[in-house]
Amino acid sequence: MLDLKRLRVLAEVARRGSFSAAADALYLSQSAVSQQVATLEREVGMSLLERTNGGPKLTDAGRTLVDHGEAAIARLEEAEKEVAAIAGLEGGELRIASFPTASAVLLTEALAEFSASHPDVRLSVTEAEPEESLPVLHAAEIDLALTFDYTTLPAKDDRDVDRELLLTESMYVALPRDHPLAGADRVRLADLADEAWVCGTRPSSCSQAVVETCRAAGFEPRIAFESDEYPVLQGYVAAGLGYTLLPDLALPTLRSDLVIRPTRPAAPKRRVWAATRVEGARSPATEAMVETLGRVGERVAEGELKLAA
Repeated sequence: MLDLKRLRVLAEVARRGSFSAAADALYLSQSAVSQQVATLEREVGMSLLERTNGGPKLTDAGRTLVDHGEAAIARLEEAEKEVAAIAGLEGGELRIASFPTASAVLLTEALAEFSASHPDVRLSVTEAEPEESLPVLHAAEIDLALTFDYTTLPAKDDRDVDRELLLTESMYVALPRDHPLAGADRVRLADLADEAWVCGTRPSSCSQAVVETCRAAGFEPRIAFESDEYPVLQGYVAAGLGYTLLPDLALPTLRSDLVIRPTRPAAPKRRVWAATRVEGARSPATEAMVETLGRVGERVAEGELKLAA
C-alpha cells in the first residue's frame, strides 16, 4: 500500500514547482524530499516527475497518484475533524438499549438532559431485556445497556462489561383494590400461598424473583400466567387471576383498581445498572451518558422525580 506521507510530498513538489520550496513548506530538508519522491518512484516502478528547466512536472502516472492521493488525504483530514468532534461531544452516535420500566422515567429524563447539553450527538434507543441487550453490547452493536438484577439474584461478573449502579428499587405485592389484604400495612406472603401467581416469562430474572420470594416465605408458587409486560401482569391481578411483584419504576403505570403493599418477608431489591464495554472501549458520549443517568438515578432515589401514578 502506498504511503500517504510520500504522496503528500509528491503533491507539494508539484504544487510548489521545486524540491526546495516543497522542503520549506513541509519543514523537511531538500534531500529528505528527494528521497521520499525517489522511494515512491521505486514503489510504483515508474517516473513520477519530469525534471525540466521550469522545474519538476508531474508525469501522467504522477498526476494520477496525486489526484487520488489528495482525495485520500482530504478524507483523512475530514475523518480527523469528525473524530475530534466526537471527542468533544460535538458529533457521533450513542446507541442505547433499555428495558421498558427504565425507559419510561429514568432514561427519558436522562435523554432530555443529555440532548440539552450535547445536541450534536445522535441518540438511538431500542427496548430489550437484559438477557437480550447484554449479548448485543458484547457484539458492539450498542454502546450502553440499561439492565437490572436482584439482590438475591445478582448478575454474574463479566470482565468485558463495566456496570454503574443507578438505582436500587423496592418491590411490592400488587393486589386488587377490594382485596381483603389491601388495607394491610404489610402483606404476609404466606397468606397468598394457596393462590395463583403471575410473573415474567420463565426463565427470566423477573420470574425467578417472584418464585424465590415466595420460596423464602415458605411455599412454592403456582404460576398461572406469564408476561414480560407489567401492564399485562397488572391486568391479570386486577381480574383476580393471580398476584405479582412490582418494582418502583413500574408504579407510574399502576392501575387505579390496584394497590401495592410491602411484603413479609421483604421482597428482594431490584438494582438498575448502566452497562458498557470496559473502559477504553467507551466513547466520550457513552461516558457522559453514564454520568447523566447517575444524576437522574440519584434524583429518583431522593424522590425528586415522581414515580407514583
